[in-house]
Amino acid sequence: MRVSGVIRFVVLLVTLLGTWFIVQTYFDRSWKAISLRSWLGTTNKLDSQQPLRHKCGNQKSCPQNQFAFKIISGAANVVGPSICFDDVVLMSSVKNNIGRGLNIALVNGTSGQLLKIGTFDMFSGDIKQLDTFLQEIKYGTMVLTASYDDAATKMNDKVRARFVELGSSHVNQLGFRDNWVFLGAKGLNNKSPFEEHIKNNQRTNKYEGWPEMLEMEGCVPRKMD
Repeated sequence: MRVSGVIRFVVLLVTLLGTWFIVQTYFDRSWKAISLRSWLGTTNKLDSQQPLRHKCGNQKSCPQNQFAFKIISGAANVVGPSICFDDVVLMSSVKNNIGRGLNIALVNGTSGQLLKIGTFDMFSGDIKQLDTFLQEIKYGTMVLTASYDDAATKMNDKVRARFVELGSSHVNQLGFRDNWVFLGAKGLNNKSPFEEHIKNNQRTNKYEGWPEMLEMEGCVPRKMD
């Protein structure tokens, strides 16, 4: 009985030691594997599969010495416009700095720095304020414009001519409740390629009394001195 008892004890001890060795080896290897993955930065495979985000949420990145921008007009008189430049939202409803009419942001064409913003009520506001604002724009300044609700009731020939000087091709056709987005600059030699305009037309309007929202994005070259 003593011999059999000793044998059972030895078998139990060997079993316990073997189990402990297997468990210790497994967790040691697992910990090393986890640590190695962490060190290599591959702990989350999903992170590496996330799509690359471009500035202003645009569909593609811009080349060196070009600024990303996105201008979104208002939708009817409900959803306000938004202006983003170089991945910075300059004007939006969230920032509480937009209004009915024309929303304009002025940006330094070399540094991309925001210089000034303005909102101009084009239905019942004073058109002289917009005229003065446009007249004071300095050479090399980029002008980003988004309409909201009505952008043209107070518009006159003098103000339209100032936008033409900034590179606009559509401002002379801008009418009541049209939607308009535009990026121009003071000192352009040609018409700006960054402009979209949609007419207020009862047969084609997306909203009752207003056309659909406009969204324009792209890359604008930095002004090189």
